[in-house]
Amino acid sequence: MRNIDRIAEQYVDDVLAMSPFTATQMGVPGSDHLIDDLSPAGLEREAELARGAIAELEAAEPVDERERAAKEAMLERLRLSVERYDSGDTFLDLNVLHSPAHVVRMIFDLMPTEGEEAVSNIAGRLSAVPDALAQYTETLRAEAAAGRVPAKRQVLEVAKHCDNWNGAGGDDFWSNLAGRCTVDGEPITSGPLKIKLGNGTAMARWAVTRFANFLRDELAPQAPEKDAVGRDRYSRASRFFIGAEIDLEETYRWGWQELARLESEMLEVAGRIKPGAPIEEVFDHLDGDPEQTMTDKEAFRDWMQDLADRTVAEMADKHFDIPEPVRRIECKIAPTEDGAIYYTGPSEDFSRPGQMWWSVPGGQGSFAKWREITTVYHEGVPGHHLQIGQTMARSELLNRFQRTMLFSSGHAEGWALYAERLMDDLGYYEDNPAGKLGMLDGQAMRAARVIVDIGLHCEFPIPEDNPFGWRPGEQWDGDKMFEFMRAHCRVEDDMLRFECNRYLGWPGQAPSYKVGERLWMQARDEYAARKGDRYSLRRFHTDALNLGAMGLGPFAEALKRL
Repeated sequence: MRNIDRIAEQYVDDVLAMSPFTATQMGVPGSDHLIDDLSPAGLEREAELARGAIAELEAAEPVDERERAAKEAMLERLRLSVERYDSGDTFLDLNVLHSPAHVVRMIFDLMPTEGEEAVSNIAGRLSAVPDALAQYTETLRAEAAAGRVPAKRQVLEVAKHCDNWNGAGGDDFWSNLAGRCTVDGEPITSGPLKIKLGNGTAMARWAVTRFANFLRDELAPQAPEKDAVGRDRYSRASRFFIGAEIDLEETYRWGWQELARLESEMLEVAGRIKPGAPIEEVFDHLDGDPEQTMTDKEAFRDWMQDLADRTVAEMADKHFDIPEPVRRIECKIAPTEDGAIYYTGPSEDFSRPGQMWWSVPGGQGSFAKWREITTVYHEGVPGHHLQIGQTMARSELLNRFQRTMLFSSGHAEGWALYAERLMDDLGYYEDNPAGKLGMLDGQAMRAARVIVDIGLHCEFPIPEDNPFGWRPGEQWDGDKMFEFMRAHCRVEDDMLRFECNRYLGWPGQAPSYKVGERLWMQARDEYAARKGDRYSLRRFHTDALNLGAMGLGPFAEALKRL
């Protein structure tokens, strides 16, 4: 085996031995009944493992361009992960979308529920939830003693999520999970497995209650009221999520101009739907159109599935080289009501396909197809499903670490947003101005994220000359963030509050979509200029995706060498 690949394969084996959650995510059997060690000692072992791989990679010489790209990509990710750990940033990842507590809950979504072995694994892991959350509590306590505590808003919001998992919103996740378990297609109504499953469910529910109480009663009183993390921490977070260093001031200014450009285009498209009407009236008109809306979430899921399947069929062998296993995707309603939309990749052998999840907020009773066409493109093909699935399938080009563990938000989310815009470039909205308006509205929301995320966390003033004449010279806070997003996004208030809480608690991640798209577009333009008459869009997509996931800095350099 080539040297870089050998180091990568060994690192993956070591991570799998240490992390049962990663094994489940990859579809590697044998540890689905176990949990990760979320204690300070467990996190230190993860960091030491990364340090060892870095040392080996730095000493290794790549034998060709493929290994050179792999080495650069792996080093960039591993070094940043260690930098975040050493600075204490890793321990502040407690927010409404991403935290070890959420991983503990969400890992069950990826586990099969049919058969005695599968159900026994679920019962065993349910029984281990108390240990997992006790370890995470130990970590949060140790960090609090060192003066590092997540913002109070995030601590309290995650406690609410715990309540919802336990049924505060109406559905008890743990009971529903047990109810989905079957053996030979039949519900489990008696016997040792029923007892084991019932005990595990009760233990998990109790552990989540205890963790929520810890968050409210012990951690929240120590947590800072201030949401902004400051320029230094934000700069580290931005590099981690984008995979490249950006000029934060220039990007902040660009965000304002990009939002203004998109809103101008939205006005033009809205005029094609209802000439002369204000844009809000056009949105109300579309939301009231029975041809554009649905009220049954299962029917909405089926609509998403049909659109995803048709898009795969139309894209394959025309605009993209789509490997056969990637031509299957599942659209699913998530078993919680947290309000997130997300994608989970396929298992390593594709026995579990890539899945698009819709976590419907409690109380949402209407689904606007015209808004969500672009979401299907983002999460499915040509978005996340194509990118992540193709990476998983390219075992002849990418080592196991690249295929299964190397992830950069800027690369992934930037590609997915690029994919949304690409569908317009390819003519998919030519006869569908409502769908295009939905796409532009989604793009505008991502541009607004750049503004509020950088502005609030870096404590930049609102520009005196901003194109909307909005609060010139004032400083950002959580209330102004919500006010600005509400003025520029057509999203239900509950969903928008979730979104704003997400930005406040996960600094640097939200801009990775729009900034990532910007860097993807720059990379494509530079690629086209280098190739000249030999350029084709399909060739660019193949070459770019065949590099696998990586930070956008190493990606741009590797693409230049093709």
